[in-house]
Amino acid sequence: MKKALILLLIAVLSLLSCGKEVKKVTDESKTAQEAIALAEEIKKAYLKEDLAVIEKNTTKEGYREFLGAIKKFDKAELTFSSKWVEIEKTSVSMKIAWSGTWIVGERAAEERGTALFIFEGSPLKLSRILRANPFRQPE
Repeated sequence: MKKALILLLIAVLSLLSCGKEVKKVTDESKTAQEAIALAEEIKKAYLKEDLAVIEKNTTKEGYREFLGAIKKFDKAELTFSSKWVEIEKTSVSMKIAWSGTWIVGERAAEERGTALFIFEGSPLKLSRILRANPFRQPE
């Protein structure tokens, strides 16, 4: 009886020690997730032509640059695919592959490219877009 109890106790303890270790989410991972979510929010606001949401999520300089870049369209579809995120002390850089279709009147334009979004501050705000800016379309 005593041996059976000891064997049962060993079996229970070994089962409990086999549990999976839960890894904590790092600050860098949280920052990267915040940048990806912010890019998606700005994209949705752009497609709805909601400048108030765009202004809220960009720096002053970023908003001025954004307004100078956008062009009129009747309808648009735009997809983003995040390729990498680099986190520095004062900024976050995110490389995004994008593709989209813009309709202006009877004309449809399909474009794709790669952009580099630069975010700053806490909470993050879009400050610049380098390379092929998806919000400059249709060209």
